[in-house]
Amino acid sequence: MDSPGEQALQRAISAILQADPLIKLLQQVRLGRMKPTDAGLRAVTGSWLGTYEKALATDGLTRSGLRRLDPAPRLALLIESGVLAHDDQAVNGLRSAFAKALASAPE
Repeated sequence: MDSPGEQALQRAISAILQADPLIKLLQQVRLGRMKPTDAGLRAVTGSWLGTYEKALATDGLTRSGLRRLDPAPRLALLIESGVLAHDDQAVNGLRSAFAKALASAPE
């Protein structure tokens, strides 16, 4: 049986994946079928950032679970592709939420 921490991690991952723009939309940007500044892409990405931040607040997440949820690699891809700006308020908010969750999570 999964531990409560593992169950919390799976709930958080599931929430994040449902709104993840990287799987389908970022490929469209790379292929030139969609521009990084497309309003629809921005809306999906904004929603995903909010969902990610909420997922980081999932009750029962441990530090090791949170490390697996580190948003930095995904943010880097979105910034590199031009979909997000490095200094975007929502990007900074997600980074801050991750740091706070990690600092306050149990081992």
